[in-house]
Amino acid sequence: MRVRRALFVLWLLAFLPVLVWASGLEELQGALRRAAQRAIPAVVNVSTLRVYRTPGGIPSPFWQDPFFRQFFGEDFFRFFGIPRERVERSLGSGVIVSPEGYILTNYHVIAKASQVVVGLVDKREFEAQVVGVDPHTDLALLKIEAEDLPSLPFGDSDRAQVGDVVLAIGNPFGIGQTVTMGIISAKGRSNMGLVDYEDFIQTDAAINPGNSGGALVNLRGELIGINTAIVSRTGGYQGIGFAIPSNIARWVMGELIRHGRVIRGWFGVTVQELTPELAKHFGLEEPRGALVVEVYPGSPAERAGLRKGDVILKYNGRTIREAWELRNLVATTPVGRKVPLVVWRKGRKKELQVKIVEPPPS
Repeated sequence: MRVRRALFVLWLLAFLPVLVWASGLEELQGALRRAAQRAIPAVVNVSTLRVYRTPGGIPSPFWQDPFFRQFFGEDFFRFFGIPRERVERSLGSGVIVSPEGYILTNYHVIAKASQVVVGLVDKREFEAQVVGVDPHTDLALLKIEAEDLPSLPFGDSDRAQVGDVVLAIGNPFGIGQTVTMGIISAKGRSNMGLVDYEDFIQTDAAINPGNSGGALVNLRGELIGINTAIVSRTGGYQGIGFAIPSNIARWVMGELIRHGRVIRGWFGVTVQELTPELAKHFGLEEPRGALVVEVYPGSPAERAGLRKGDVILKYNGRTIREAWELRNLVATTPVGRKVPLVVWRKGRKKELQVKIVEPPPS
């Protein structure tokens, strides 16, 4: 009896890790299913129509008639410089972010489109109105008039961590709704040369052409990013994709709804990254901060006392690690607000206060 009991205990100890692992895997699978089921209905297909007209002479309705063109031939049109229309169709993705019908997508998905049509999972299709666009972040806001719309809640992209499991949902290659899984590979990716204001979430979840404008969601089924780009030598998935953080997308959306455009803050400096060599030159222990390389005459920065060669260490209480962080923080600060700065000048910290204004037209 004791021998049997001992054998049972040994068997239990041997297989307990396997049982625990299986239980954990099943729990993860359940979370993935719930997140996908919550998010899929709110991710839409975005199809666009672009009409390009080649330059030519005096337009005539006959020139677009196919029989007329067939009779005279294309050489006739080229010789006389008669304009031709070229129609281009493209596909992308979008995310319904409110029951009122607001949809976030990428600006490059709908740029120069003559018509934008949104297709829902339930096969309904609606022509979309472009509420506003922001090329500086590659975001656009659409709106459709429809009832019983599913929507995806915003998550806090600042709380997302490297290693978190995420799902990418979109319409790759126009084949239809597709879900892929991966992790957050990195945060704060910048200097990619993709847009003016960069703070990308990097993921290894498969993102392919057509996924642009789709959703990156966490295991709670919350939107934490708008999928926007891939790094690839082949044009297809190679394990590196980027998403615009949901906190940026939500701010841009609010600006577009309120103003029809994005109003960014500015105080009149040009900054650059602080390299280890520059940090040593300025007497800083580590290369953190934004080095001021130009102060615009008559700007709020000049009036606040900022100088070329200052290193901005803190902005409104937030530590600045790299120059792009300062640019993004200033851009999202409401116009008219006065913000405290901590700068490093000649081996000492100095506190200043600067007023944020709207940037000049130039």
